[in-house]
Amino acid sequence: METCPSAPFDHVKADVILRSADGVEFRVFKLFLSLASPFFETLFELPQAPERASDQEMKDGLAVIAMSEDSKTLDSFLRFCYPSTLAEDPSLENLTDVLSVLAAARKYSLDLIERKVCQALANPKVLETDPLRCFAIARNARLKHETITAARHTLRQPLIPAWFADIELITASDLLSLLTYHKQCGIAVRALTKDFKWITDHYRSQTGCNWLFGPYYDGSCYCGQTPDGKFYLWDTHPVTWWTTYMQEVSELLADRPSGDLVRKEAETTIQKVRSGNCAACSNRVKEVMTEFSDLFAQKIEEAVSPIELQMDF
Repeated sequence: METCPSAPFDHVKADVILRSADGVEFRVFKLFLSLASPFFETLFELPQAPERASDQEMKDGLAVIAMSEDSKTLDSFLRFCYPSTLAEDPSLENLTDVLSVLAAARKYSLDLIERKVCQALANPKVLETDPLRCFAIARNARLKHETITAARHTLRQPLIPAWFADIELITASDLLSLLTYHKQCGIAVRALTKDFKWITDHYRSQTGCNWLFGPYYDGSCYCGQTPDGKFYLWDTHPVTWWTTYMQEVSELLADRPSGDLVRKEAETTIQKVRSGNCAACSNRVKEVMTEFSDLFAQKIEEAVSPIELQMDF
């Protein structure tokens, strides 16, 4: 059963009807589509041969053109074609919609719309939720910037991913390139957990980060100091809870080399220290660990920045 679309695709003065694959009839204006797409411009300018004109389906005096796209996809890309005063650009936070509208944009030579759809793949909200799907869609479409951006966001997830939607869009070589990139970033970040020069360079002296040495500087701290020599800073044992944080983060970064991880783990450490009710550490841990994790995240970004995703675009 045929159904009607929502405004503005039900206008009584429209001059052509586009019928979706699922039977929804969009009453649209040729001018808007012609201005947005060379494909439609050529289609509407083609003269109809007499024998073909007799086969043209008509409704209410308008030509009916059958489209292969479903009504949801048609509605989205037609809104991009219309002036903003008549139809707002649709929100493309659903990656399934992004994929279908991108395919339609390329099919009908809607270059401007393709660029707008590509922006959806760079939406931070979408990238944080589905970086692997963004990667697959961008790579399949040979979108260099979007593919690299999505690959960077996959560093927040484990090295070996579980099955994800749209994985069939990429080849085994594409996936291998992504895994290789991920592993190389992990190796680059590993140096930050073995050589703490970046910490001493930043704070310059023990007094610049006296919170790291609570028992040494403040007799009210009872958190203890680590005996592990590999965490020495200025030949002094740092406070135990910071050492625990660094040990746990060092292991996790091998699988997820991202600044986002060290910030999240810092929040966990803050809660643990506060629950310990240390007079010296509980009150200042949020401030100092937020600052430290931001520094750590910055150094991670600097470490992975030179690593390139080896792909041919």
